Amino acid sequence: MAQTKQYSHRSRQHSQRAADTGALMRPEEMEAFLASCEAEGRVEGTLQWYRRGLRYLYEALPEDKTIRRDTLERWREDLVEKGYAPSTINSFLSVSNAYLDFVGHREYQLAGQLKPETEIQPELTRAEYLRLLQTARSLGRERAYLLVKLFGSTGLTVQELPKVTAETARAGRLTVTTSRVRQVIRLPEGLRRELIEYGERNGRLTGPLFLTKEGTPMSRTYVTAMIRQLCGPARVAEEKGNPRCLKRLYQATRAGIEGNIALLVDQAVERLLDQEQCQIGWRE
Repeated sequence: MAQTKQYSHRSRQHSQRAADTGALMRPEEMEAFLASCEAEGRVEGTLQWYRRGLRYLYEALPEDKTIRRDTLERWREDLVEKGYAPSTINSFLSVSNAYLDFVGHREYQLAGQLKPETEIQPELTRAEYLRLLQTARSLGRERAYLLVKLFGSTGLTVQELPKVTAETARAGRLTVTTSRVRQVIRLPEGLRRELIEYGERNGRLTGPLFLTKEGTPMSRTYVTAMIRQLCGPARVAEEKGNPRCLKRLYQATRAGIEGNIALLVDQAVERLLDQEQCQIGWRE
């Protein structure tokens, strides 16, 4: 126990010297944290849950494995997009905050808890989606217009927004990884041209097309606020003005089209079999 405390003390001293460089997440510090929790009387089941949460965070970090000021917020948004329950996300964040306290980096903790989803998320209709686009165009809010169209016609998430670059716009496609599965997302031709023109007018000929004024990636809260500014003039309920509702609209639209195609295929096959039955059935 004393050795663990000395380890924690050295970590805190190190953090004070590198307060502005982020917190490097080291496997040996993770093990020391878990050992400290065990020494404090945590049961095996709890320790396994702690280990799982730390492992998920470690795998979600970029290659430098460093936690920075917006890391936990972006990770929380990623977990929400992947469909984790609020209680699970809160547990993972609680473990992460405890770990950051242990290594002396409380400045990177994330405060606040997600509220349980007690109501079904409202569905955005296609007519409402078109009104959002029309309102953005009439108000001259090109960036909001492009974001609405991007989420509503590709199914991208906010976490994947940095991958929408001048280069991917020119290529007309980008690659995303969901649950370790690589997927190529193709940009509709009309949207592709609009993204290219937007980048050219704003001097963004390379790199991400959508950044904050400070040049940082947009958070889900930032994007949602921008979209919700269109809801009032567009006569759309504010709770529908967010990237998740737009993504679900894309998924529902695609599923409906695929269902219609499947029905047409079934009908075509049935007609073919009927013709063959007439030609060479057992009974003439």
